[in-house]
Amino acid sequence: MLTVYTDAHRLHAGRAELYNGAITPCFEKPERADMVLARVRDSALGEVLAPKDHGLAPVLAVHDEGYVRFWETAWQRWSEGGRDWDALPKMWQVRRLRATIPDHVEGQLCYYSMDAGTPLTAGTWQAITGAANVAVTAADHLLGGARSAFALTRPPGHHAARDYCGGYCYFNNAAIAAERLRAGGARRVALLDVDYHHGNGTQDIFYQRDDVLFLSIHGDPRTEYPFFLGHADETGEGAGLGYNANFPLAAGSSVDAWFAALEAACKRIDAYGADALVISLGVDTYEGDPISRFSLAHDDFLRIGQRLARLGLPTQFCFEGGYAVEPIGVNAVNVLQGFELE
Repeated sequence: MLTVYTDAHRLHAGRAELYNGAITPCFEKPERADMVLARVRDSALGEVLAPKDHGLAPVLAVHDEGYVRFWETAWQRWSEGGRDWDALPKMWQVRRLRATIPDHVEGQLCYYSMDAGTPLTAGTWQAITGAANVAVTAADHLLGGARSAFALTRPPGHHAARDYCGGYCYFNNAAIAAERLRAGGARRVALLDVDYHHGNGTQDIFYQRDDVLFLSIHGDPRTEYPFFLGHADETGEGAGLGYNANFPLAAGSSVDAWFAALEAACKRIDAYGADALVISLGVDTYEGDPISRFSLAHDDFLRIGQRLARLGLPTQFCFEGGYAVEPIGVNAVNVLQGFELE
């Protein structure tokens, strides 16, 4: 399996986030992708290629232009006057506040954010555009006839909606890949999110469309981040009604319950008649993850890959979450190897 990767991800290295009521070092850090890349190479998974530069058109195909342009200049504007520390929003545009975009960069960061866990850093723009290029390059590999490809995307993307960031995510890499596949000739694309946390951003982008079926298996939003999306009764709107499927599971659910949800999701994908499949590959369902509460073991990730392979679809994996850094490479690559072995 081809892996697409860029060192540009290392330029984004947040110093702190708000977690559990305290300012704490970021869980999402460069070592995550470094560990996965090392495992890809050690396991001889396949060739590792750098991405091609596709410009901003693929990003603008799924994100609001004002939102994209904000990130393009945000650090330059933030650092004017000598500020060399990361920026986090201090308030949010919530119900009954006026939904106008401020002129000041700090106000715009607040407007375009949903949490205080997604810092603006000196290298954020280079890293998020690099990740988007990774996703598009991998999608083009599928369009060229490949069975599979792994986009080693960092920062992750599935919490990034059309016009807001959150959950360590800025541009939605999996959505960018799915849209690229659609534009390249795939009539229908299924996008399955197996991260512990609901892919609220991906749901937002495709919620009114029937050409991308979005499915997510995740911790129940009644107790788990991102809290405000991911319920089972969210099934799409307009043309997209019936093309959004959430499988929320209680924190601490058994491995059997998780695989039952995977089986239900795979049956929905079969019935949909997709031409291609995108996987938001989060491995924070691992039993040792510090900010998640499922209990999958190393071998369970092999089983995930094997089941996905039986769908028989050209498949692109986009890397998402996973915060137990030492085993992250084993878990991510186990999914890919399971897919290849089936």
